[in-house]
Amino acid sequence: MKSLRSDPFAGFWVGAVPAADAAGRATAPAQSADSTAGLRDLGRHDGLLRVILWPLAVLLVVHTVLVRAVAGSVTDDFTTVYLAARRFLDRVPVYDEIYHHVDPHYLYNPGATLLLSPLGMSHHPNAVRMVFILVGAAAIIAALAWLTRLFGYRATSAVLPLAVCAAFLTEAVRNTLVFANINGVLLLVFVAFLAWLLRGRDWAAGVALGLCILIKPMFAPLIVLCIAVWRWRAVIAAVAVPVVANLVAWPLVPGAGDYLTKLAPYLGEVRDYANSSLPGIAVYFGWPGWLRLTLTAVCAAAVAVAVIVLARYRFTAPLMWLITSSSVLLAGVFLLSSLGQQYYSMMLFPLVFTVLLERSVVHNWPAWAALAAVFSPFDWDAEAWGRWGRWVGQFANTAGWATLLAVAAAVAVAWWRSERATGDRAAGPAGVTGDARKYRTRRVRFSERQRK
Repeated sequence: MKSLRSDPFAGFWVGAVPAADAAGRATAPAQSADSTAGLRDLGRHDGLLRVILWPLAVLLVVHTVLVRAVAGSVTDDFTTVYLAARRFLDRVPVYDEIYHHVDPHYLYNPGATLLLSPLGMSHHPNAVRMVFILVGAAAIIAALAWLTRLFGYRATSAVLPLAVCAAFLTEAVRNTLVFANINGVLLLVFVAFLAWLLRGRDWAAGVALGLCILIKPMFAPLIVLCIAVWRWRAVIAAVAVPVVANLVAWPLVPGAGDYLTKLAPYLGEVRDYANSSLPGIAVYFGWPGWLRLTLTAVCAAAVAVAVIVLARYRFTAPLMWLITSSSVLLAGVFLLSSLGQQYYSMMLFPLVFTVLLERSVVHNWPAWAALAAVFSPFDWDAEAWGRWGRWVGQFANTAGWATLLAVAAAVAVAWWRSERATGDRAAGPAGVTGDARKYRTRRVRFSERQRK
C-alpha cells in the first residue's frame, strides 16, 4: 500500500463525500482489476442474460471482423501507415506526399513512425492488415472487459457481452476495423491510463497517456487531469514519452524535417470534406467568421464549465470524475479541432459505462440522444433525401458531441447548486450524506486509498 501524502489543495473545491467516509476511511474508486473480490453481476437474471447475449456478441464480432473488415472500404487507413513504414525501412523520405490531394495521407510524427515501423517488415501487406484488424478487435474487447471490472462487475457477468454487442453495433468500431485504423489499440491504452491513474500507478499511467499522445496528440489535454490531482510522475511521463520518442526518431526517419515543413501546415488546415468538427462545418457551409467564433466560444465554455465543476469530485468520486472529465475533454477536442471524425467517438465508451454508477451525467435522455447520434452506424445518404441525407450522415455526430458537452456542463452545475441548497452536500454524485469539512481535513490523494 502506498503511503498517504498530504495534498495542499485537497480541501479546495471538494464536493459530496462517499458513504464509506462515515466509517472513517477513504472510499476506493473501484475494485482492483487484479482481484475478483467484491466484484458483482447483474443479479438473478445475469445467467439468462449471458445465455442470450454471448451468442449475439460472438456473431457481431465475427461478422464485423471476417466479413466487413476483410471486405474493406474505399477508405483505407492501413495502407498509408504500411507504405510509410516501408518507406522508413527502405530509407526513402517518409513524408513525400502531395497533401493538397484528397487521398488518405500519412499523418503521424517521426516518433510514431518509429513505433509503427515494424508493420513494414513484411512484404505481404494483406496479411499484415488482417493481423492488424484482429489485434484491433481483440484490443477493443479487452478494453471493454477492463472497463467492466473497473466499474465493479465480473468479466464473467452479462455486462461484458452487453458491452461487446453495443460496441460492435457502433459506427466507431465498425469503421475502425473496416478502415483498419489504430483506434482500437488506442482505446485499450487509454483505458489502461484511466485504470492505472485510479490505482495510483503514476508512472505506468503517464507512459500509457504518453503513448496515446505520441500516436494521436488529441489526448494531450488529459494531462490537465493529472495536474488536477497533483500526479506529477504521470505528468512527467506523459510529456517525456512523445518528446523522447521524437528526439530518438528524428535522425532515424528519412526526411523527418518534412514533418514540420509539409505535414504540420497541412494538419493546421481545416478541410471541407470528411470532417465533422465545428470548424469543418463552418468551412463546408461557408459560415461567416463571427458565427464560427461565437459557436466555438460557446462550446469551449461548456467544456470549461463541465471540467471545472466536475473537479469538485476528484477526491470524493474519483472514478466518475476521471471518466467523465476525460470524456468531456476528448469530446471538446473532437468538436473544436481542425479535424473531427465520427470513429474518434470510440474513446467515449468509458463514459457510457458510468451509467452503472449511482450518479452519472448520462442518467438522462438528452445524453442518450447525444450518444445515439455519436455512435449511430446508419447511412442516411438516400436519393430521396438528396443533400439532406448526406448532411445528417456527416454532421449528426457533430450535434451529438455538442449536446453531450452541454448536458455534462448542465448536470455538473445542477449537482453543485443542489449541494449548495442542501448545505450538507448530500446531492453530489455519490448520492449520500456526509460531512465534507471532515473529509477535507484528511487531505487524502484521490487514488492513494487503503486497499482492504
